[in-house]
Amino acid sequence: MNTITMQLNADELIRLALSEDITSEDITTNAVMREKKQGEVELICKQDGILAGLGIFERVFVLLDADTTVKACCKDGDAIKNGQLIATVTGDIRVLLSGERTALNYLQRMSGIATYTHEIASLLAGTDTKLLDTRKTTPNMRIFEKYAVKVGGGYNHRYNLSDGVLLKDNHIGAAGSVAKAVAMAKEYAPFVRKIEVEVENLEMVKEAVEAGADIIMLDNMTPEEMKKAVKIIDGRAETECSGNVTKENARRFVDIGVDYISSGALTHSAPILDLSLKNLHALD
Repeated sequence: MNTITMQLNADELIRLALSEDITSEDITTNAVMREKKQGEVELICKQDGILAGLGIFERVFVLLDADTTVKACCKDGDAIKNGQLIATVTGDIRVLLSGERTALNYLQRMSGIATYTHEIASLLAGTDTKLLDTRKTTPNMRIFEKYAVKVGGGYNHRYNLSDGVLLKDNHIGAAGSVAKAVAMAKEYAPFVRKIEVEVENLEMVKEAVEAGADIIMLDNMTPEEMKKAVKIIDGRAETECSGNVTKENARRFVDIGVDYISSGALTHSAPILDLSLKNLHALD
């Protein structure tokens, strides 16, 4: 994530997170640290995984005090090990204490998503199938969570509702049929937008192909049904399979021949990666 993108999109969200944690003051820190004093603390890894969000971690402290510095020993995307020193944070001890939880919340969450994504993406290595995330993200965390997916080796599906046309079951129900929904989307959406249709059975697959869908999502079908669907589509549209894809079952979708596998679990079920700030001490 480059500096411009961070400042345009992430800073406001980080400030909201800090405001949630510090409504008026950090009463504990202010009780034990009455004046500014320079200090240093170490960021330690307590679990093997993939690092993601180090720039966001740093930004939390910088927004509290621009003089805070983070000296990193690793970068996003690196495999990190239990006990490894990741970075050293230097600055006003009051800032180090007040920003600790928010900074770690971002880093642990993002690193957890990157780690989980990497585990599933590794199962697809050597194939032409790409792993996608979904919009099943934590409110106000999407920019961070989707970034973490990319760090872990996955790819981003549409970012939000303005980013692409995806006709799901309720859209199709509202329109009256797959064919009507696709026709209405083609009439309304800019011609540069692809139109994706979610289908649940082979009859819907045939209807979506005939209607001219650009992408057909095979939702909650069995692997056998998906193989039949891919044959019906026969390259006339890109294919995506979805529905309860996790690291425990992702491998079974590899031989189906779909272009994409999407998994909400990347963002809604990834456990955090355990990281900690330790050994805080004054420098003068």
